[in-house]
Amino acid sequence: MEYTQLGRTGLKVSRLVLGTMNFGPQTDEPTSHAIMDTALDAGLNFFDTANVYGWGENKGRTEEIVGSWFAKGDGRRDRTVLATKVYGNMGTDGDAWPNHDKLSALNIRRAVEASLKRLGTDYIDVYQFHHIDRATPFEEIWQAVDVLIQQGKVLYAGSSNFPGYKIAQANETAARRGSVGLVSEQCLYNLFERRAEMEVIPAAQEYGLGVIPWSPLHGGLLGGVLKKEAEGKRRTEGRAAATLADPAARAKLQAYEDLLDKHGLAPGETALAWLLTRPGVTGPIVGPRTPEQLAGALRALETELSDEVLAGLDEVFPGPGPSPEAFAW
Repeated sequence: MEYTQLGRTGLKVSRLVLGTMNFGPQTDEPTSHAIMDTALDAGLNFFDTANVYGWGENKGRTEEIVGSWFAKGDGRRDRTVLATKVYGNMGTDGDAWPNHDKLSALNIRRAVEASLKRLGTDYIDVYQFHHIDRATPFEEIWQAVDVLIQQGKVLYAGSSNFPGYKIAQANETAARRGSVGLVSEQCLYNLFERRAEMEVIPAAQEYGLGVIPWSPLHGGLLGGVLKKEAEGKRRTEGRAAATLADPAARAKLQAYEDLLDKHGLAPGETALAWLLTRPGVTGPIVGPRTPEQLAGALRALETELSDEVLAGLDEVFPGPGPSPEAFAW
């Protein structure tokens, strides 16, 4: 396993991040534990979750599954860099009180204590803001986080789904307070969706944040969806089905799969390997539902992409270019 520093910190993390969103809703507890064991045995030490995972009436269930895995001992917690998130309302339908979500100092304090209890640990390595909170000033957010850092309950803070200007605003405010500020940004970024290259990734690089792409296969569309569809192995639904209904998008995916067939490359592994070549990227999040899917993701670490393949991928999925050139001169 290859490791890298998380942004400007001294924290060493694996170049793949284990996403746990499927643990509970789609993957039962024993299989989730098996996936985490396999990941850790392979040297993958960076695990990502969120307080709302489990969804609906089962919010928090994913953190509980991670916590029950930690409880097995054998150094599991000590060897894991644990990231979780705060923002979503943790109340159930009919019990969604107004101060049970977002990034007020009150909710941050409440949410941290609840996550620590579910996770069965006394500290969180990277505590991430799941979304921007337009109503709460960063002075209040950093005051709350600084207290948690002083208490040893949180070591670092990160963001998720932040635009570039909010990354700048957050870290400029932190600098004025003498706080560490954000050290990572978790954003939607893959071959199909490259808008983060305009401002989010440059802002992250400028302020020393590690970039952690989520949905690296774009909901499975970059995992060879057309071939699987033709073989009757996959039935698309939701956003993926809507994308495939677009002739232009479908043509791009066909060109992508044809390119990889020509070079004998597996689509899913290639999509992950491409992200590992991108400037500023710490490691993409992989969210396996099965041990077999995790094994496929790990193979991406050994996948080398030639200049010819990289050029071909850029031709199929051209990036937007940096701002302001992407929309001005």
